[in-house]
Amino acid sequence: MRLWSLHPSYLDSAGLVALWREGLLARKVLSGQTKGYIHHPQLHRFRETPHPLQTLDAYLKAVYDESLRRGYHFDPQKITPMEPLPLLLLPDKQLEYEFRHLLNKLRKRDLLRYASLITAPFILPHPLFRVEPGEMCPWEKPREEQ
Repeated sequence: MRLWSLHPSYLDSAGLVALWREGLLARKVLSGQTKGYIHHPQLHRFRETPHPLQTLDAYLKAVYDESLRRGYHFDPQKITPMEPLPLLLLPDKQLEYEFRHLLNKLRKRDLLRYASLITAPFILPHPLFRVEPGEMCPWEKPREEQ
């Protein structure tokens, strides 16, 4: 499960669809509807908020908005976003790590998108996050990129 901190517009079609599905799975986990993934580190930052499910729905709303922009047909009935919610803090090193991680995935599955992003002058975060200086999140499980 990867709930990206970067803007959903960076994702290729496979990545955006996977994010929606994984976000819906995370929603089930947070609402107690499944026994799997309950200790998944990606859910930590949502659990830390006063309203984890509403925060995740706000996160998924931005994913849904990106799906509309691309002409996809995600089901908005699966979420109930309440806005506005306070922005979550995101360390800049976390955003940079995730961007590099995405580039490595895109290099293997979508060379056009990879080429368009490799020279990006800056990295936009997901709209739910406000970037601040800092190291990677403690819940992140960094791995060697190939």
